[in-house]
Amino acid sequence: MAGYFRRYDGRRPPVLAPMSARATLMWQGLMAFTLGLGVWYLWWRWTASLNSEALGFAILVALAETAMLVGSALYAFDTWQEGDTPTGPPPRTRAEAGLTPQPTWTGRGTASDAIHIDLMIATYDEDAEILRATLEDARAVHVPDGCEVLIHVLDDGCRDWVRDLAAACGARYHTRPDNLGFKAGNLRAGLQRTDGDFIVILDADTRLFPGFLENTLGYFRDPSVAWVQTPHWFYDVPEGRPWATVLPPWAARIMGMLGGRSHVGGDPFLSGSMVFFDVIQRRRNRHGASFCCGAGSIHRRAPLYADAARLNRADRAVFGARSQAAFGAALAPTQPFRFHVSEDILTSIHLHRDPAWRSVYHPQVECRMLSPLSIEAWATQKLKYAGGTLDIARQAGTLLAGPMPWVRRLHYLATFWSYLSGLALLVLLAAPVVTLFTGVAPVDAYSLAFFFHLIPLLLANEAALAVGAKGHDGHQGRVLSVAGLPMVLQAGWSVLRGRRVRFRPTPKTPLVGPRLRFVLPHIAALAVMTLAALWGVAAHFAGSEAHTASLVIVNLFWLSWNGLAFATVIRAAMWRDPVEYGARSVAEDARTSRQTGPSAAPQIGELS
Repeated sequence: MAGYFRRYDGRRPPVLAPMSARATLMWQGLMAFTLGLGVWYLWWRWTASLNSEALGFAILVALAETAMLVGSALYAFDTWQEGDTPTGPPPRTRAEAGLTPQPTWTGRGTASDAIHIDLMIATYDEDAEILRATLEDARAVHVPDGCEVLIHVLDDGCRDWVRDLAAACGARYHTRPDNLGFKAGNLRAGLQRTDGDFIVILDADTRLFPGFLENTLGYFRDPSVAWVQTPHWFYDVPEGRPWATVLPPWAARIMGMLGGRSHVGGDPFLSGSMVFFDVIQRRRNRHGASFCCGAGSIHRRAPLYADAARLNRADRAVFGARSQAAFGAALAPTQPFRFHVSEDILTSIHLHRDPAWRSVYHPQVECRMLSPLSIEAWATQKLKYAGGTLDIARQAGTLLAGPMPWVRRLHYLATFWSYLSGLALLVLLAAPVVTLFTGVAPVDAYSLAFFFHLIPLLLANEAALAVGAKGHDGHQGRVLSVAGLPMVLQAGWSVLRGRRVRFRPTPKTPLVGPRLRFVLPHIAALAVMTLAALWGVAAHFAGSEAHTASLVIVNLFWLSWNGLAFATVIRAAMWRDPVEYGARSVAEDARTSRQTGPSAAPQIGELS
């Protein structure tokens, strides 16, 4: 199954156009209106609607609603408007790239006035077909005039076949005796063995398009640019079938509106990343606050080393004796990249604190990657993101101090808040369950005043998000926030206990069979929600005075909305690639036929 992605090689990335002035004004107006309605709603909630008979429950829910509005305000600031950075042609000389006239190193055999670029492919346990495709595309990259490119394979798996593959593809092979620091340590070791002026960071599945260097090097004509990040585009995401092929036209339109998708069965693991890259990252660029996402980025070597001593001293102050004991000499000066599960964000923060350097977000896709096509890969990735971000958030007071502009701090705070608000989300998920079981609501009554304050807010929020998403699936983020909550809570608990966040590398190939063990929390939550719904309905029809019709209907609505998100992940756990599964089924049928003969009937036990 390692080569499954080859059937998607013909796919081409979308062209990510800038948001029009009219759409921007519409988005800003709708979002400002939404925030105004949110403040109006919360004022009413705190002053006129708290259930005095269950004040603790009511205050807890109101606090959660307040936290979510804060998150909405940070999101509005985060994505208020685009601000793409103009670029020019690639630099042709070292002077045009803000480099010294001639390098002082001779690691490439001879000193040269050329701009030296290293393509670094970090790998650990990926299959040969994945790595081969990455190397093939790296070799096909167009090298601008005045530049020299070397490809380096950084193998943390110490595999002989990787060494042979690298040699066959004209790449240099590097390994090390340990895996200290995981990917960050692997990159650090690679930097110490190379001498390029610019470093392109690639994962084992990051396949560059030929124009990568031609389209990104031009930003480095500005000598203050430390790195350029490009979007992540997952080219193997299953497209599914149009709703119109399985439902009548009217029903297809309704399902498309409710789910935010025109297809059914597509993107089972919600891997589409364009809301993050084309909306959030692109709009953070107006303040130079788009952070590095690792793969698909190109870095100037100088800032990584110039700031290394200062940053490592900061590491000691932030991480304390625990990190010094764990990493020892690894925290010595002159060594770039932090040893952290989210080394890309942490490195971004450190460099964004230095006014001498800035980042650039390049808004067009210049490489393609493999999506997490198994529930194991999905859960591993979400746990990694949550654990790394929450661990950094724990240190935010120290990390965001100093000369970092306040606007950049707010952008990072928006990232941290999206994970820290997990507790508020947990309260809002539990509230309808508690209400349906007990008949006790967090509001004094589900009256006309309640709907008068809530419904306009919900409608305005939906309209704002739809416009702001630029045609991408804006519904996906809300589903992911609910579906990923168990991973966020697990990661948060580890961080609170002071445990180092550990993770396995994200699997790069699809798994044929279901992996329900990764969604046991989702199954349990859905079961509790179902019981609460049945209990509430039964209590209402049994004559319970507390379980009024309005209480049951409102809470069933929220319960259904939340349950759909959990059901999405459970359904993903059962997903099987139809092509791979079909091929395997045919092979198994053929093998059975050879073993038993064409007329043999299955025996008891064989049907399982």
